[in-house]
Amino acid sequence: MGNGHRLGRRFGWLWGAYGASALGTWLAFGAFPLIAIHVLHAGPAQVAALSAVGAAVGAAVAVPLGPWVEFRRKRPVLIGTDLVRFAALLTIPVAFACGVLSFVQLLLVAVVVSAADITFRAASGAYLKTLVPAEDLLVANARFESTTWTTTVVGPPLGGAAIGLLGPVATVVADAVSYLLSALGIRATGGDEPRPERRPDARLRAGDLLDGWRYILADRTLRPLFFNTALFNGLLMAADPLLAVLMLGPLGFSPWQYGLAFAVPSLGGLLGSRLARPLAARFGQHQVLVAVGTLRALWPVGLAFIGPGTGGLLLVMGVELGLIFCCGVFGPVYATYRLERTANDRIARTLSAWSVTTKAVTALLTAVWGALAGLLGPRTAIGLAGVLLLATPLLLPRRAAPPHAAPESVPAPAPDGA
Repeated sequence: MGNGHRLGRRFGWLWGAYGASALGTWLAFGAFPLIAIHVLHAGPAQVAALSAVGAAVGAAVAVPLGPWVEFRRKRPVLIGTDLVRFAALLTIPVAFACGVLSFVQLLLVAVVVSAADITFRAASGAYLKTLVPAEDLLVANARFESTTWTTTVVGPPLGGAAIGLLGPVATVVADAVSYLLSALGIRATGGDEPRPERRPDARLRAGDLLDGWRYILADRTLRPLFFNTALFNGLLMAADPLLAVLMLGPLGFSPWQYGLAFAVPSLGGLLGSRLARPLAARFGQHQVLVAVGTLRALWPVGLAFIGPGTGGLLLVMGVELGLIFCCGVFGPVYATYRLERTANDRIARTLSAWSVTTKAVTALLTAVWGALAGLLGPRTAIGLAGVLLLATPLLLPRRAAPPHAAPESVPAPAPDGA
């Protein structure tokens, strides 16, 4: 990625807003499980439920929001969802200071944040397409990916240190403030955003709720990629709280070591995001998706063999380095591939359906894996997730399709009043 490739002032503000939000997210990495474990004394099943219920209910709440977002200007939606997440997260330190923080409140905040996340992602993809030319989408997505991994390197160690000094609630405050900064950055992008064709007060039809899924399932390249990413992310995230329980519990790692185990390998993600564009230019987006999508599935099974002490820490870091490098290449290519193959008037609904499905699958698998951990132990459950991940490359798209190839079987939205 050339440093001289300029995408304009408005993209610069959006990129800065993304960086602020990403840094806050990684400063608070693992904060909810840590609060549940150390403040509320929750067990493995409750920690898994925290992730599962929050994601599942948040996804259900977000289902009607995708079509709603499609027919609104995207910048106000982005600002609004940032402010909602800011307000929701801020209730946690307030309740903690008052001595009334409960597990139920953590669940409710997780639901609100999850629904806002899905809505934000649905709007952000459509908004990005209005800011940069189609030929620069991969450059823009690579910069977002690079920022993600840069903040991942910096955030968890700082967050771990803050947790050690001030407790896990302090990092939730930082995360909340990051959403406020993101809202201010998006507001600063300015410019005149065209109003979508449909009137903002148009009635939401029942068919609109399913339109994103119909669009995905009718497309021969989006469909397998949709199933691959939902299953891969679901299995990977289902093992995440169990890894936290294992490392912070029986294996005796401290919070700063837990953060370090994921921060240092994130340098691989930074490198991968820098290589995404030249690799796609040389081999093609489809070939990169298939190759790197296969390689990333080989690593997670190694987490089942983690032990205590320095050796265990190095093993986690080695596995995560390989996994994160592959994800760093895959991420921007996948995001660009998906945007290029989605019609402009379907982006919000399609991305919303994609995020809702991913969240719902993650919630279901996290709940199942929490139960498995209770029966078999967290290590066995982590290993089982790793074995199943080895099959996910079978779901990658085998054939490429040209950009903007809209599935013919999906009808255009009916005019107002139809």
